[in-house]
Amino acid sequence: MNLANFETMDPVMLMSIVNMKLRDDFSGDLDKLCAFFDISRDALIAKLATAGFDYLSEAGQFR
Repeated sequence: MNLANFETMDPVMLMSIVNMKLRDDFSGDLDKLCAFFDISRDALIAKLATAGFDYLSEAGQFR
């Protein structure tokens, strides 16, 4: 799954995909995920915040 078009994705679906990628491929490291997909960390966090999700660094996921 390419996250290049994350800005147009449904935020609930996006959260699910991002959390799966964080868990399976990036050991919970949001910076690595954003670098790999060449996306803005701040923009991704803002997009997910529109649906009430926050990134919890200690858990390595959005909730």
